[in-house]
Amino acid sequence: MQNILFIIDELELKYFEFNDLVTNHWLIKEFLERGYCVSVTTKNLLLLEQAAAKAFCYSTFEKDNDIFYINEPKKLLINDFDVVFFRPDPPVDINYINACYILDYADKNRTIFINNPAAVRNFNEKLHLNYFSDFAPANIVTSSKTEIKDFVYSCGRAIMKPLNRCFGNGVYFLQKDDKNLNSLVDNLTENGKTAVMVQEYLDGAVSGDKRVLILAEHVFDECVRKLPGKDDFKFNTHSKDFFEHSELTAKEKSEASVVAQRLSGMGLFMAGLDVIDGKIIEINVTSPCYFIKEINELNGIKFQNILMERLINFINYKSAKLYAGTNS
Repeated sequence: MQNILFIIDELELKYFEFNDLVTNHWLIKEFLERGYCVSVTTKNLLLLEQAAAKAFCYSTFEKDNDIFYINEPKKLLINDFDVVFFRPDPPVDINYINACYILDYADKNRTIFINNPAAVRNFNEKLHLNYFSDFAPANIVTSSKTEIKDFVYSCGRAIMKPLNRCFGNGVYFLQKDDKNLNSLVDNLTENGKTAVMVQEYLDGAVSGDKRVLILAEHVFDECVRKLPGKDDFKFNTHSKDFFEHSELTAKEKSEASVVAQRLSGMGLFMAGLDVIDGKIIEINVTSPCYFIKEINELNGIKFQNILMERLINFINYKSAKLYAGTNS
């Protein structure tokens, strides 16, 4: 029996029970039902002691078809666990980065990390989209108002995003004739001090974006379309009214497979791609949501079983590699 640790978001721990909109809820529940020992912690409960990475951890249990934790934290070595899921939500601020630094002191030859914290720290979900620029919309990353305005004028319409947030926070729709353009750019770039991403606006955004799911080098056929909010240009409400069944095209799956192979080689095994008009607009690697509840309801399946079978097989494969002394 393997010991598993989930490093989750502080807010998620606060609302741990009855939270089936969250991917970690499903994963923890499935592991517990299969007899694994699962603990949870948060990034602010990590610590470094005598050059050893540790955390205050809570044991979890399953009861009445839900999950709970015992509110008696124990200080444990990170390497006491066979598998660690590193899944705190952005913003990727100094506290997030410091948590990654602490986990540098965990022996990666003793514990499997999904995703590797150093790889998460080194991979920006917006900026590093350009590793796959052929699959992405035209974009620039800059703090220059002049460069941003020139880009917007050339495209006519664009999307401006902060580099370190999630859930659409701080994302603006820009038009070349918007009288607020200067103010929007000044606000998000903090008057030219902070780099942002500006992407060409894709017409298909009015119909939402597909979430394409990756585990190691596998791309799942199951996916959902996230719809824009009633008074917004982007998805902003995690409610069943804003999801539709969707399917991947052959081109989307082929491109996602290329992304999956490279990410897996970097130690980024769980990822979610956001796709509009066949273009990848973002690569989520911090705490990618797999929208299990929504996929189940829209497809009449139990996607958690499909996901878990692949996940357990992957963990067993990685465990065998560690046992053989080849961490690859």
